[in-house]
Amino acid sequence: MSEENNLHLPANDTLGDIIIAPEVIEVIIGIAASKVSGVYGMQGSFSENVAALFDRKSARHSKGVYLKTEEDGLAVDIYCYVEYGVSVPKVALEMQEKVKQQVLFMTDINLKEVNVHVEAVVPEKVTIPDFDDLMELEDDHEE
Repeated sequence: MSEENNLHLPANDTLGDIIIAPEVIEVIIGIAASKVSGVYGMQGSFSENVAALFDRKSARHSKGVYLKTEEDGLAVDIYCYVEYGVSVPKVALEMQEKVKQQVLFMTDINLKEVNVHVEAVVPEKVTIPDFDDLMELEDDHEE
């Protein structure tokens, strides 16, 4: 990783520098976002999904999180799936608040923007009846 991508935090000159890799912030954002009630999961790119298959923890937690360094601060784009039946604006707003709060608490960095992109609504899981239950229903209809 190149040094220019790292974030330098203001520190006490007598103690030394504090440098945080962007991947650390992405992981913090991914964990905070995925813990919001109503979020089904995070959307990742093909390479992130492959890395998650091989159990790279950082790839699992930063999936769907894209950090951008802009002149006036850091911006983040979060791509997620929400559960069916939730208020999408409320979930997105809570995600924005939790992410900003957690990044500020853990790194002392105030994010300029938190953009939430809801990519899909995931329906409730429907239980598939087993074969015997179906046969009993058919027998009941024949009588």
